[in-house]
Amino acid sequence: MSEAKWYVVHTYSGYENKVKADIEKTIENRRLEDQILEVRVPLQDVVEMKNGAERVVQKKMFPGYVLLNMIMNDDTWYVVRNTRGVTGFVGPGSKPVPLTEQEMLPLGIRKEEVRIDFKEGDTVIVTGGAWENTVGVVSAINEQKHVVTINVELFGRETPVEIGFAEVKKM
Repeated sequence: MSEAKWYVVHTYSGYENKVKADIEKTIENRRLEDQILEVRVPLQDVVEMKNGAERVVQKKMFPGYVLLNMIMNDDTWYVVRNTRGVTGFVGPGSKPVPLTEQEMLPLGIRKEEVRIDFKEGDTVIVTGGAWENTVGVVSAINEQKHVVTINVELFGRETPVEIGFAEVKKM
């Protein structure tokens, strides 16, 4: 399977958050979570003076654009390109061009190197969130999404639960 890269999508101005929500809903409905990993509208903190008082507000870094971390294929291209409010991918013609590492640095989006001390089959305990203090067995590890799937006992049955790396500790 090819590696996920960051792509830029052009949207109608003011539709960035709507496009983000629509793409996330489509990802969930079509079960594309493993192909379209993240949808972002980059924001930056800006200090505004209003009525003599300073306040920090978040403004869009790139109005009219949405960033997507995805594996480019015909399905993902079609889903994103045909989302209401999207005018197209950034790139020559109909060929999307991924952002380079140098282009990603100023955005504050970096590849995170996370080292985990557990593997499939290990027994772990959840250290935070809704499943805190729950013990389970690791059944799958998704390094791209930084989540681990563990099997926990729920109502007498083994149930798979996805939990972030930071909330799991090896027993």
